[in-house]
Amino acid sequence: MANYYTEHPEIEFHLDHPLMKRIVELKERNYADKEKYEEAPVCYEDAIENYKRILDVTGEIAGETIAPNSEEVDLEGPHLIDNRMHYASKTLENLEATRKAGLWGVSMPRRYGGLNLPNVVFSMMSEMISAGDGGFQNIWSLQSCIDTLYEFGNEEQRQKYIPRICAGETMSMDLTEPDAGSDLQRVMLKASFDEKENCWRLNGVKRFITNGDSDIHLVLARSEEGTKDGRGLSMFIYDKRNGGVDVRHIENKLGIHGSPTCELVYKNAKAELCGNTRLGLIKYVMALMNGARLGIAAQSVGVSQEAYNEALAYAKERAQFGKKIINMPPVYDMLSRMKAKLDAGRSLLYQTARYVDLYKALEDIARFEKLSPEERQEMKKYTRLADAFTPIAKGMNSEYVNQNTYDSISVHGGSGFIMEYKCQRLYRDARIFSIYEGTTQLQVVAANRYVMNGTYLGIMREMLAEPVSKDMQPLSKRIEKMVEEYESSINKVKEMESQDAQDLLARRLYDITAEIIMALLIIADSSKAPELFAKSAHIFVQMAEENITGKIAYINNFKVTDLVNFEQK
Repeated sequence: MANYYTEHPEIEFHLDHPLMKRIVELKERNYADKEKYEEAPVCYEDAIENYKRILDVTGEIAGETIAPNSEEVDLEGPHLIDNRMHYASKTLENLEATRKAGLWGVSMPRRYGGLNLPNVVFSMMSEMISAGDGGFQNIWSLQSCIDTLYEFGNEEQRQKYIPRICAGETMSMDLTEPDAGSDLQRVMLKASFDEKENCWRLNGVKRFITNGDSDIHLVLARSEEGTKDGRGLSMFIYDKRNGGVDVRHIENKLGIHGSPTCELVYKNAKAELCGNTRLGLIKYVMALMNGARLGIAAQSVGVSQEAYNEALAYAKERAQFGKKIINMPPVYDMLSRMKAKLDAGRSLLYQTARYVDLYKALEDIARFEKLSPEERQEMKKYTRLADAFTPIAKGMNSEYVNQNTYDSISVHGGSGFIMEYKCQRLYRDARIFSIYEGTTQLQVVAANRYVMNGTYLGIMREMLAEPVSKDMQPLSKRIEKMVEEYESSINKVKEMESQDAQDLLARRLYDITAEIIMALLIIADSSKAPELFAKSAHIFVQMAEENITGKIAYINNFKVTDLVNFEQK
């Protein structure tokens, strides 16, 4: 039987991290639930064993149900009937399997029927489900929208909606409109208060809404008449049971066919305000998007793993010129680079998830009791780290999965271009990952301030100060040299005193930043588990040197006058 958890020990490795003890301690609040809930852990070891059991169940469902269903889902896709979206038949099987296994309400407290799992575990589940079918992961992982309702809704709303998600109802976040894509300040869907019914009414159109005919929606809408910027936007909860929203169109996409992307028409739809007015974009969408970006990083890692699996299996079987192609240096080179990017990207994903877990858990505790000065400092530290790591985790993993699925087709040769082979679907599915929930270019913008203010440089130096195994020390020395060159490049960009130059060079600095951090992470992983990561550590550092040398040369030779010449042309 296929099990996407037990077949990949690299996933379980990331449960064994020093920060996990603090995460579990905060998430379980000193195991206060053990008296009320039979399934609640009684100690750290019990919590970790519980996580492993849930991951094992998820891995089995991903391998035995979701993956075998993926090709039929890709061919059938969702249907539009009488202004309603209907999932592909095998998608319904996937939903039923995950509901029966209790894999919903993953992050929610047990008092609402949730599993109370940390983001690290949710990301692991998300990775495996994505490996089975990246399109289905969208439907399943959007349950994380409930985190925003939990954080900013009132207790009545929590009691009303969270148990439904824990039981397996679906969610969507309705943000984008025909004239408001990345620039959400232009959202114009109108929210007006109905005095007679004592509720809000929504009118307008939303476009490119993933899982758009879901049971419960979080909707960004303009509540302040006469405004045109983000300060006039609020967040609303729409319940499909109340009616008032039609699906006008389901997009015919390149990939992720099982994930319905809908155009919605709101016609006087009844809704509830979530949180306070005017904070919809400024506060609530930012929280929503950060969670979604971590989800896409996990989605990217999962599809990357599957692309590597397909390429490796094919290379072991396919013979040319009298030998298996895996023994040919060009093919081996592609496979080793795919694995190195996969392992380093996964390490970045779970490091980010751990930082998110720590600050989110402390934020949650602060809702009920006053934090100590030490806890406030801890929350501030991990909030900053999570904010810095999220854009590189999303951006780099989504770029890597595009590269890995491309290379998977290359390993397959002409067969990779044939629709019967899975690698072509993975390639099509992956293309959207670097686009939705903020393109890679927007991740660069989000990370750039941490590049220029020295945050990442400080993180790198702290990581370099950590001891590594004797075998990894030469690699660490090589990274140390890259960090010096990185600092010089940042200073050179600052000396240009040109915002246009900084914007143009930002992507190169972003790539250098991410590759150095990932190199340091994979070196640390290899120090603990060389049998899993030593090869990837060597390959990744080689790749990082190769890539960083070229980018630093570009920066060092760049002149502000190049911008003037570009404009003249």
